Amino acid sequence: MPHGKRPAAILFDRDGTLVKDVPYNRRPELVAPVPGAREALDRLRRAGVRVGVVTNQSGVARGLIGARELAAVNARVEELLGPFDAWAVCPHDDADGCGCRKPAPGLVLRAARDLGADPRDCVVIGDIGRDVEAARAAGARGILVPTEVTLPEEVAAAPEVAPDLAAAVALALGPARGEAS
Repeated sequence: MPHGKRPAAILFDRDGTLVKDVPYNRRPELVAPVPGAREALDRLRRAGVRVGVVTNQSGVARGLIGARELAAVNARVEELLGPFDAWAVCPHDDADGCGCRKPAPGLVLRAARDLGADPRDCVVIGDIGRDVEAARAAGARGILVPTEVTLPEEVAAAPEVAPDLAAAVALALGPARGEAS
């Protein structure tokens, strides 16, 4: 992304990044935003930056979550955090070998296309290495927000790391690391 250029879109991982991670969540009442998520998203919306979600949901392929349950959980995410301009969901498992499951670039490319944006003008914010790798593979900028499940080697490999979602959004709106201010 060229210096000083505002991102066309910021794409977020869902579980562990926007909402607390409840493995294979099928119950909308268990959706709980991470601290500061609504404020960070509202800041982007006020700034005119489009927001999207890029999320692996292997529970669908494994038969642990039905399509209606997933839709209800995603609707609850929007109810709590406001509307998203794009949703890109991978319902596959690792063994399926699809091109959309992060760390593959498919979800980022799909969300960018749905938003009419060049992936190189997008930022992906997530909590694990797969999120950053998907961004890199798609040509987007990746920012890692580590949680208790983030591996130390994922933090070390991330090009940009933020301590929380608000800081990640501030970083995304500023110049990329290595660019002049």
